[in-house]
Amino acid sequence: MGKDPSKLNKKVSKKSSKNEPMDRITELRQVISQANHDYYSLDAPTISDSEFDSLFRELVNLESENPEFFSKDSPTQTLGSKLPRDNITFSEVEHREPMLSLQNALSIDEFIAFDKRNQKALGIEQCEYFLEYKFDGLGLELVYENGDLLEASTRGDGKVGENVTNNVLTIKEIPRRVELKGLPERFEVRGEVLIEIADFEKLNRQRVADGEPSFANPRNAAAGSLRQLDSKVTAQRPLSFFAYAISSPFDLKIATQVELMEILGKATFPIQKDYVVQSKPEKIFKWFDNLEMKRSQLPYEIDGAVIKLNSLAAQAELGSRSRTPRWAVALKFAPSEGFTKLLGISVQVGRTGTLTPVAELEAVEIGGVTVKRATLHNQDEIDRKDIRIGDTVVVRRQGDVIPAIVSVVESKRTGS
Repeated sequence: MGKDPSKLNKKVSKKSSKNEPMDRITELRQVISQANHDYYSLDAPTISDSEFDSLFRELVNLESENPEFFSKDSPTQTLGSKLPRDNITFSEVEHREPMLSLQNALSIDEFIAFDKRNQKALGIEQCEYFLEYKFDGLGLELVYENGDLLEASTRGDGKVGENVTNNVLTIKEIPRRVELKGLPERFEVRGEVLIEIADFEKLNRQRVADGEPSFANPRNAAAGSLRQLDSKVTAQRPLSFFAYAISSPFDLKIATQVELMEILGKATFPIQKDYVVQSKPEKIFKWFDNLEMKRSQLPYEIDGAVIKLNSLAAQAELGSRSRTPRWAVALKFAPSEGFTKLLGISVQVGRTGTLTPVAELEAVEIGGVTVKRATLHNQDEIDRKDIRIGDTVVVRRQGDVIPAIVSVVESKRTGS
């Protein structure tokens, strides 16, 4: 990837020369574009989500402060990855309506600012919001014509995705035909493909038994499974799907996001049923805090909540920016993963004499806690994950669980 992204997360001096902001902007655009490619095209992220969010936000601020350096090709103006995929031969599908991303709210203050902007723009004193889980999976669009599933595609760069129809036909939860009065002749359903945690662990155990490398996390496993060139391989993977949107909802003569979810459910699409409608920020925050506490008890991985205006008319009135809607925001949890360097391996002796290898790490902050050590469990685990001193590794800390190394970023391995 060239320069180490962790060393790029620095502030630009206010006394910098005229060229320095442009140099930093260019540097950030390159790193973020490469990170997008690694994440969206290769299903192999090389920096953590929190680090990406920090770099992306810095780029947004720099471009806002220096409008003379605006570029329509900047990752702040585009979605996904525009870099070519390696050795992939999926045909392309142009989305009738762009598959947008979501603006992040990384604090309560940022959500309150989002709420106040909506109130001002709509000329109202209080907004009603639809709150749902933010799945950590892969975006998918399903095209139906005369009730039959015609085509399925990934998000891609937001405008053009990859045709994965044959693979999607292996996912039993996705209806091949929809019979529901009131649906337009052609419509698109959007949702998230994922693998539940129990299925992910079973899949990894089988891969290890077969002598294959394990997947780093459920999101990568889902993405890699959906983008197989051989649909027979996809059919063997335990993929799940949750629908959350439909194109042109006004054709359905409905007024709210709640009604939209009800229609999706009646049309036999799997939906996340634990959604909430709320107006008061303090109650939204309480719901979000409770969700974070029960996060580890869910059967699938989520990394936050999606908060949308419940009124479809209000959504239409606010519209969208180049890459994100103005009427929705992602409220994200504190990060549970971080990327850092493995400096060495020590051995911890338990009370019963059990020897446990421990990773000595370059300090990394995960979920508000500085992590310098992580368990490696045993020698078999080290061998299975091919963990080597000097590697860049992914460290996970969730709830009160002891930090552990979940995978190695092989693309950053130097051989030393």
